[in-house]
Amino acid sequence: MEYETVSPEDMGRALRGIGVNLLTRDVPRLAAILAAVTGARIFRQSVDFAVVEHQGAVMQLHRDPTFAGNPIYGLLPESGPRGAGAQLYFFGTDPDAGVQQARELGLMVLEDPRDKPHGLREATVLSDEGYALTLAKAIYD
Repeated sequence: MEYETVSPEDMGRALRGIGVNLLTRDVPRLAAILAAVTGARIFRQSVDFAVVEHQGAVMQLHRDPTFAGNPIYGLLPESGPRGAGAQLYFFGTDPDAGVQQARELGLMVLEDPRDKPHGLREATVLSDEGYALTLAKAIYD
C-alpha cells in the first residue's frame, strides 16, 4: 500500500489482523522516537496523525483531540504516563543501537540490552508518555 497517497477510506478497508493505535499528546515527538529507536518508517505525519511501518507491521499514531468523539478519550490521563502495561515489541531491531539512540533522545532505558534464554537479545526503552518499547533481535550462534 502506498501510505503517502492512499485515501483514508481505502486504507481503512485494507487493514487486517490486529491493529495498534497509540494516542499521544505529541505525534511528531513519538514518531521521531519510533524512527530513531526502532528504525520504523513514518508516513503521512502531521500534528494529528502518522502511519508507522516496521518490517511490514503497521500502526497509527493519533493526537488526543482527534479522538474527542471516541469513548476511549475520556479515559486518557491529563498528565503523567499513559502507556503503563503496554509493551510493544519491535522484532528484528538492534537493541544496542536502539538504546544508544534512546539515550541521545534523553529517554529512560528500563532494561539495557542483554541476551535472554528464549533466543533474543532485548532492551526496553520508555517513551515520553510511558509506552514500553522493547527492541528484540534473534541471537545467532
